[in-house]
Amino acid sequence: MKIIVDAFGGDNAPLEIIKGCAQAVQQLGVDIILTGRKDTIAHVARENTVSLDHMEIVDCPDVMNMNAAGTDILRSGKNSSMAVGLQLLAKGNGDAFVTAGNSGAVTAGATFLVKRIKGVKRIAFAPVIPCKKGFFMLVDAGANVDCKPEMLKQFGIMGSIYMKRVMQVESPRVGLLNVGTEEHKGGELQHGAFALLKDSPLNFIGNVEARDVPDGVANVLVADGFSGNVFLKSFEGVSMMVLGLFKGVLTKNMKNKLAASMVLGDLKALKKRMDYNEYGGAPLLGCAKPVFKAHGSATAKTLYNALRLTKSYVEGNVPDEIAKSVAAYKQKEAEQKAGTAE
Repeated sequence: MKIIVDAFGGDNAPLEIIKGCAQAVQQLGVDIILTGRKDTIAHVARENTVSLDHMEIVDCPDVMNMNAAGTDILRSGKNSSMAVGLQLLAKGNGDAFVTAGNSGAVTAGATFLVKRIKGVKRIAFAPVIPCKKGFFMLVDAGANVDCKPEMLKQFGIMGSIYMKRVMQVESPRVGLLNVGTEEHKGGELQHGAFALLKDSPLNFIGNVEARDVPDGVANVLVADGFSGNVFLKSFEGVSMMVLGLFKGVLTKNMKNKLAASMVLGDLKALKKRMDYNEYGGAPLLGCAKPVFKAHGSATAKTLYNALRLTKSYVEGNVPDEIAKSVAAYKQKEAEQKAGTAE
């Protein structure tokens, strides 16, 4: 398997990106295509004794600025490491693409360079997030601020397929993020999405309140991009605050430090479970070929885990499964309309 990686995407590029790729080559058995400034990549690798075995470098002069407008990737950023990587994927020169760069740019690039799956209305960010009972997927986490009910239905379908194929969840529970659990709650968007999800073949459990999500009530949480992004940032902020306060208590004095030492293994396991670096980032569901967005602050560990999940994404044929599911329910809708007309 050959994975294309944007060597200059993210706050810690290129060193952490290269290190994560080297780890993936060793432990996952993948080949890597690095896009970016070839001389810089070679220099950084040599200076930090990072092996570039099984890594090909495609030289490109520009870097996509983290603060640039998303659509710049189609104009001023067309020779950037991100754009070149996406172009290589579109041409079939690799099996997947991974970047820790500009979120808006990778969404625009995936949409216009790699294209969407036929029938999919919007590409969606779909991070996997830890919770009390394991993990859940949030779809959409910010790619689409304005949504329609049909889009939320597709988010549920795509998220359910990912959880089955990549995360090995047998029958994913799909919930709709809302201000209450009752069917009548929410606005026009939520009412329309509820009806479509209820009538779908998904394991739809109804509306879900934000306070119940950390308990693991749903495996797939469906939301419009605005609500999803607010939820995600709030969830991350509260998690970091609680872990910080907890650490403060455990290191307050010698008595507390001694108590902490008695459960050190459990504390390390808890920290690892709540560490977003274990999940690497988010696939761009709905893209015709596998594209994965790692966290902007990605370390080597984050990038390695992003590549691990990307490999499972490719092996699970997720884009093909999404395409089949979308085509199937489109066919069903057409048959129902024809039946109604008769």
